Amino acid sequence: MKEAHAVLQVAAVISLTVLTLSSAIGQSAVDRCVNEGKAFSGEVQIDGCTEAIRSGKRSGKDVSWAYSDRGIAYYNKGDYDRAIDDFSQVIELNPNYAKAYINRGNAYDNKGDRDRAIADYNKAIELNPNSAAAYKNRGEVYGNKGDHDRAIADYNKAIELDPKYAAAYYDRGIAYKDKKDYDRAIADYSKAIELNPNYATAYYNRGLAKKAIGDTAGGDADIARAKQLRPGIK
Repeated sequence: MKEAHAVLQVAAVISLTVLTLSSAIGQSAVDRCVNEGKAFSGEVQIDGCTEAIRSGKRSGKDVSWAYSDRGIAYYNKGDYDRAIDDFSQVIELNPNYAKAYINRGNAYDNKGDRDRAIADYNKAIELNPNSAAAYKNRGEVYGNKGDHDRAIADYNKAIELDPKYAAAYYDRGIAYKDKKDYDRAIADYSKAIELNPNYATAYYNRGLAKKAIGDTAGGDADIARAKQLRPGIK
């Protein structure tokens, strides 16, 4: 079981640039677009961002945050084409912003356009060689293409950059499972659970891996725990 990519919030959301926009654009539009704590629905967030963009009070990099947040809202509702359009606009306004390439790469991957996804992750890594998320997400795409060795190499790099990155251990476990290296898969799922004790999919997949090596009781216990954490998981 693979999990969906998590989009990266624009750093400018907490910057003085955005905070000072409230007086120019209107506090309500900024609050809805930033959507701190997910207080608003996706549609309300999109409307707020659109109002901020159309206000004409700011341009260039000063409004790129609104395109980014709107792209994230579109992404979260599964409208990947509009998300790509907005992330592309962020890149046009701020060509050196690595997170925008990561987010657009995520959207391309979810559309099944893996080559474009890899190209965007490559660019993100070029701009920020210390981006664990870019390596981890590129690893997922390599895994989806069946290139498990390259996927593992990327997960290794992500873990080197961020040793507490539970999702990277989990995804590396998936790659090892696909190579039928169940012992290493179990070790990685276990590390993911150590870092995130409520990681339902890690429990579930560790359970399947344990069953694959003949540990039926251990596998059943893990799958039961996964179902406690996330009823209906399968």
